[in-house]
Parts: sequence; C-alpha cells; structure tokens
Amino acid sequence: MPELPEVAGLTAFLGTHLEGAVLTKLQVLSVAVLKTADPPYTALEGRTVTGVRRFGKFVSMEAGGLHFVFHLARAGWVRYTESPSETPLRPGKGPIAARLSFAGQDGGHLGVDLTEAGTKKSLAVYVVTDPHEVPGIAALGPDPLDPRFSVENLQAILAASPHQIKGVLRSQNVMAGIGNAYSDEILHAARISPYTMADSLDKETVQVLYTAIHDVLGAAVQEALGKAPGNLKDTKRGGMNVHGRAGELCPVCGDTVREVSFADTALQYCPTCQTKGKVLADRRTSRFLK
Repeated sequence: MPELPEVAGLTAFLGTHLEGAVLTKLQVLSVAVLKTADPPYTALEGRTVTGVRRFGKFVSMEAGGLHFVFHLARAGWVRYTESPSETPLRPGKGPIAARLSFAGQDGGHLGVDLTEAGTKKSLAVYVVTDPHEVPGIAALGPDPLDPRFSVENLQAILAASPHQIKGVLRSQNVMAGIGNAYSDEILHAARISPYTMADSLDKETVQVLYTAIHDVLGAAVQEALGKAPGNLKDTKRGGMNVHGRAGELCPVCGDTVREVSFADTALQYCPTCQTKGKVLADRRTSRFLK
C-alpha cells in the first residue's frame, strides 16, 4: 500500500508534469471506484490543472475549481505516460479503474491511469469542490511532517491512546499517512516493541519516537521526490530495514528479523533491537491489527 512518502512522491511528480495541462477526457471504468455523483466526473473535462496536493494517503488534483481526489488503497497504483494509447477501454477488463487524458502546454498528449491489482477492489475516486468533503480526508489526524506537529502533540496523542503503539501509528485519524510498512520501520528505528502500549511511553521515549518518525519518513520522502511512479515501489523496498525482510539479518545488530502474521497482514521487527531478545508469538488469528 502506498504510504506518505510514496504519495508525496506521486503528488510532486504529477504536479510537475500536469500543472497547466488541460484534462480532455476522464474515463471511469469501474462504477465501484467512483464515490461521488455531484458534481459529475465529466465536469472536469476541459478544465486546466492548477495544482496537486497530498492529504495523508490521498492525492487531490485541482482543475478549474473542482478536485479529482483518489486513494490508492492496498493494491492501487498510478501509471503515467507521454504516449497514451488510443485504444478504447472496456469496463471490467484489465486492472485500469480510471483513465485521465491531458493536452500538455506544449501541445503533447499525456495520460494517467489509476490501476488496481487483485480481486478485492478498494481504490476510491471522488470529484468534489473541496477536498475536505471527502470523508476520509475530513477524518484525518495531523500530518506527522507538518512543521506544526510537535513532540508535545505526539505526547498528548499517545497519552490518550490505551492501545498498542503499532496500531496507533497506523490509525489515520490519529496521524495521517503512516501505514504498515513505515510503522515497522519507525518502531525499529526507535527500538520500541510493536506491542508496547502507547500510553505507557515516558517522555524520553516519546522524544525518541518523534525523532524516528521524522527521520524515517523524511528520508523516505527525499528518496521518493523526483522519481517516476514506476520507480517508487522499488525505492520503497530498497529503503526498508525490517519491513518485508523476515528471515534476513537486521542491518543494525545482525539478529534475524522476525514476523508476526495476522488474518490479512503482517508486521516485522528485530528482537534484539525492539523486544529485548524476546520472539513474539505468531498468532494468525490475532485481532491486534484492525
């Protein structure tokens, strides 16, 4: 699932390449993906793109006073091309959920496809007059990379959260943009067990966690900026120390990275760095992550 750094990279890339372009055609190939009806999505056609912004894991493209907002969910992605196909698309055929065609300022043609792999379809598209009309955006917690987000803010959030820290970091109404992968990386950098109760962290540990959040996300954003969508997934994987690396050696201490599996996800951690050497039980029926 794309998280804050990858969505930041996508936002910057699309802004650089699409601002000033005219959206000439918008095709929605899946009825389920479109979550709004008024204004109609066709109202975007003929409007000029004036900006692209990120809200947590949401991307919002503004065009002539309307906003095309999308959330890529677990298996969604963006494909960008400067040689778009003229072949008509058939609803329900292939992974493309929506296609946006543009006329560039230089007269060239640009194309953006929103795709989704697998059978479980969660990718969402909204056409609104204000991004905050999107329920998921309206419910977002503070952005952890917002300059106004202080260690005191984090302290207050955690003190009011009697839940395991892994779940708290992933909760979008607590902090916007962190998902399964970067919560693993942040907790590893902070040397905190994913099972630690958030409200049990003392002031010094909260400061360490705050620093880890900024170091991990900040470095990942810098790596993502300037990358084309097709390169962002490899960039993300290459920057991980524990996430997705179960069975490999921790680059910090050399211990074996371990995994705890759940119904539809898994977490990875280093016992030496995070749990004082204890190997956490792998309970596949656990409801820890919801």
